[in-house]
Amino acid sequence: MIEIGSEAPDFELKNQDAESVKLSNFKGKVSVLYFYPKDNTPGCTTEACDFRDSMTDLKKYGIVVLGVSADSVNSHKKFHDQKKLNFDLLSDQKKDVIKKYGANGPLVTRRITYIIDKNQKIAYLFDKVHPQGHSKEVLEKINELHLL
Repeated sequence: MIEIGSEAPDFELKNQDAESVKLSNFKGKVSVLYFYPKDNTPGCTTEACDFRDSMTDLKKYGIVVLGVSADSVNSHKKFHDQKKLNFDLLSDQKKDVIKKYGANGPLVTRRITYIIDKNQKIAYLFDKVHPQGHSKEVLEKINELHLL
């Protein structure tokens, strides 16, 4: 895992619409980068829908949410459309970014969330994530750290 205060490693991955997304494009905004094991599984669906349902509050503060897993763009597209998600899901089938961020588990991608500040530094790391209510926990931590 990357230490708090370190520069967030930049990356470029395809989203659910096969469009390239670069982390550095969000410099000047607080970003939430969350890693999850698999599309359409119970915990991952709960977490994604939790972020979806909190996007009004998150966007009000200009916070960007990016979900990353090793699933394909196609899988992300189906999951994104089926659950009416309102943020990007990024495909890392080679697991390069997953490994870089320390989210590579022995069998599946680990559930880890990073809060990245406006200067692209790691402001906080959740390494024990409970999908239900996680977005509220993230927003509370962003406020506590005075990142807005």
